[in-house]
Amino acid sequence: MADGKKTLKVQLVRSTIGCKAQHRATVRGLGLGKLNSTRELEDTPAVRGMIAKVDYLVKIV
Repeated sequence: MADGKKTLKVQLVRSTIGCKAQHRATVRGLGLGKLNSTRELEDTPAVRGMIAKVDYLVKIV
């Protein structure tokens, strides 16, 4: 993502065990798998919405 676009670094800080299936799918859609895994994602409204949906599981680093 070195082409000048803004990015967000997202980290999974809580387990998805016991969460709704849709929230687990959203976490997987963000590219996060194991606990404490991080991804650098493009700052788009879609990604922002996904983060907002599972804000209790992730943090923006």
